[in-house]
Amino acid sequence: MNAEEVVVYDHPLSPYAQKVKIALNEKSVPYRTEQPAALGSGATDGAFAKGSPRGEVPLLVHEDLAVFDSTIILEYIEDCWPTPPLLPSHPQDRARVRMIEEAMDTHMEAINWGLSEVQHFGRLEGSEAERVLEQGRQQLSAWFEWLASQLGDQPWFNGPSFGWGDLSVLPFVNGAMGFGAEPEDESLRSWLARANERSTVRPVVEAAAAVAFGSSAVSLDLVRAALEQGTFKREYRDHRLEWMVKTAGLSVVADGLQRDNVRFNDPFPVRR
Repeated sequence: MNAEEVVVYDHPLSPYAQKVKIALNEKSVPYRTEQPAALGSGATDGAFAKGSPRGEVPLLVHEDLAVFDSTIILEYIEDCWPTPPLLPSHPQDRARVRMIEEAMDTHMEAINWGLSEVQHFGRLEGSEAERVLEQGRQQLSAWFEWLASQLGDQPWFNGPSFGWGDLSVLPFVNGAMGFGAEPEDESLRSWLARANERSTVRPVVEAAAAVAFGSSAVSLDLVRAALEQGTFKREYRDHRLEWMVKTAGLSVVADGLQRDNVRFNDPFPVRR
């Protein structure tokens, strides 16, 4: 890698990585993506493991500096390539979009992640699964209402132009749609359609769809088999763990620990 090259270690389905790629696209910064080997196993290696002590995507590498955590990466991008700015100019507006990002990164991500555990990875079955899925959809609806109040009568969460607030919301709203939850507010629906049609957003959304639904999609049966064998471990961290305990129940966590297909954040795990 040359000194000027920007590399983003990511997975197309990661909403955090999507934020970073949209930000780079908005600033016309060339970059290449790389998917870490053994991602999801809790045992990655190489340059990615060295740069990301938590073993999580995204990781941005630029000029021999590795930057982890999507928010810190966005701040780094803003510092290195300030034009066009992604943050609003007024301090109050800057604080507002940062708070929106924090809410999405923690609470809404946890709901989407937890629903995926049930719907895609079979943590619960039958009527109990349906109960949790419906409860999660109701939670998402409440967040949609909050987002609509944050958007107000503005065209974008950033205000007059697309920016930090918008790219921080978009991956999570798109993710929620996969669980049958859709915004009812017309302004929020219109914002979603406009945002997904942006030239800086479309390739990121298409890359995620290709993995989830396209010809390159990994068989869910294979992923579930790896989960059962404990070679694929879902990370139960902070708000994700809270959501699973309060919505699905502690027994789901205990069962995952017993089957060794649940993991917690382990800085600098043993690399294979």
